[in-house]
Amino acid sequence: MTFSDFVGHDDAKLALILNAIDPNCGGVLFAGEKGSGKSTLSRLFKEILPEAFPFIDLPLNITEDALMGGVNIEDTIKTGRRVFQPGVLGRADGGVVYIDDVNLLSPDIASLVLEAMGRGENIVEREGIALRHPSRFILVASMNQEEGVLSPHLLDRFGMMVLWEGLKEGPQRIEVIKKAAPDVFGRSLSREDRCLRDKIRSCRSVLKDTVIPAETRDYIAQLCIENNIPGSRGDIYLMYAARAHAAYCGRKEVTRDDVDAVAPLVLAHRKRVSQQQQQQQMEQQTEQQEGRQEHGEQTGSDGQEKQHGSQSSGKHREPDGSRPDQAGMDGPDDGGRQQMESNPKEEVFETGGLFKTKRIILRKDRVNRSVSGRRTKTGSRDKSGRYVKSVQRKKDDIAIDATLRAAAPHQKARGRTEVILIRDDDLRFKQREKKMGHLVVFVVDGSGSMGARRRMVETKGAVQSLLMDCYQKRDRVSMIVFRKDRAEVILPPTSSVENASRRLREIPVGGKTPLAAGLLEAYRLIKRATVKSPEMRAIGVLITDGRANQGISGAPIGEEVRKMAQLLSELSLTDYIVVDTEDKSGFIKTDLALQIASQLGADYHTIEGLRADCLVEMVQMKKVGVFGF
Repeated sequence: MTFSDFVGHDDAKLALILNAIDPNCGGVLFAGEKGSGKSTLSRLFKEILPEAFPFIDLPLNITEDALMGGVNIEDTIKTGRRVFQPGVLGRADGGVVYIDDVNLLSPDIASLVLEAMGRGENIVEREGIALRHPSRFILVASMNQEEGVLSPHLLDRFGMMVLWEGLKEGPQRIEVIKKAAPDVFGRSLSREDRCLRDKIRSCRSVLKDTVIPAETRDYIAQLCIENNIPGSRGDIYLMYAARAHAAYCGRKEVTRDDVDAVAPLVLAHRKRVSQQQQQQQMEQQTEQQEGRQEHGEQTGSDGQEKQHGSQSSGKHREPDGSRPDQAGMDGPDDGGRQQMESNPKEEVFETGGLFKTKRIILRKDRVNRSVSGRRTKTGSRDKSGRYVKSVQRKKDDIAIDATLRAAAPHQKARGRTEVILIRDDDLRFKQREKKMGHLVVFVVDGSGSMGARRRMVETKGAVQSLLMDCYQKRDRVSMIVFRKDRAEVILPPTSSVENASRRLREIPVGGKTPLAAGLLEAYRLIKRATVKSPEMRAIGVLITDGRANQGISGAPIGEEVRKMAQLLSELSLTDYIVVDTEDKSGFIKTDLALQIASQLGADYHTIEGLRADCLVEMVQMKKVGVFGF
């Protein structure tokens, strides 16, 4: 199969052609489902490039030395001075770097590649070498967003992105079969590619003469403003892409049509407001569904009608529709909240919809461990793990490459004849790192107020989403629920997410809010786990609106909560996340959970803010036509 034979995905092919015409377009990322041809088209790209263009397929296990370059040992030994050997970034100058599954690449390596692409040069400062050399290349990457996310920062560094979907029409799929098996069906190859290659070469020669009128520049800026594109990369890449498109179409002046043709490629992965709007639409749809459900329940059994009647009527009495939360805004003693929490009837809510959670970034420590998992990086105590760099600190894991590089410049002075002369001060040792799992302790508010406006449905959905993330990161999980007058460990530390999901579904709602008891139980649990595994790292996930109305010692409730938060914050190797379940759509908000997050030194999220700003949602939004391009 050739580039021209590739069936469908014209936007992806256009993105590659525009980058071939002008590398300033910033590269392109293909994000889509597996087996849909992303890698195939990317590798076919080299067939339409000029003959001298290098095309480098970057392996996921590449080291920093191989990427950036380092000491050429052989030449250094011969000359007695350090000789630089270019890495991938040096060899890729003037060509293409392709990364398959870029989301699985080490973030450090991905940052180095994108930084070099943005600067157009590679800067090396290592092992006595300090130099910089040109490194202008086109970056083409592909990923399946279901296998892992790419941070928004790295995503923004790509000039273009194409959301990739498999072919849905039968004739197209048949055409793929025919072109993928030329020995069976027969076909002519390469003529179209040769024509396309000649056209790209011609477009590159006229690119500098292509004019961008002032009104077109204004249109680009206005388009980015209207779509609330953050930063200036969107404007810059849109300008380069529109100019390349004009050259590709044989025009010497960039028009609005050129801008409109490439805007979806450049702006789709930068457009943030549309996601929020889509989220609002989803929320409205959810509220409408809930309204219909409540209406159905009211017309159902008498008991259910009585139970939900107060919530429904509250929406009609208050203009902002937030009566249940307003009942709690004055503190834990207001009548509405007490009435709700004093209701002896317990209710078990279903689990809400799952979503991809935001990436949890935790502090890195300097402890070396013998552990496994996928959550955070840690130093490796043994010889397992990824070799990241060499150090002089004495260990039993010699880094032969680094040792040779250190000894190479001195061979001439040491009188080397046949073998390399290595002294003790030449020895370098490997520093390895690996990933580890954490103990994640969920501390869930199960009081009666969580039943207001079915907040427990969303809360369970958020917890279940976090549990799925824990499963992927190979964490152990535990769960504590506080309600009525006590806190209870309903799930001891376990690696079974299935058990955690089952216990989550069974959590009833009812009674008061003993928040301090929940925090105290979390402290005891983490403390016990730390005694068994002193090097273990833990994450406490507190899910609450922060409103407590049940104490444990007779002291003021607020004082109890502060003391418990202080106690937890003193635990070493433990991080905290607070998920605020308070309804923020009302006019008045207490933000008590935010205060507790500050006391814990925790990351703070609302349930909606916990959602990942990721490609999974972009794909969903593309399907419903939210981007509007």
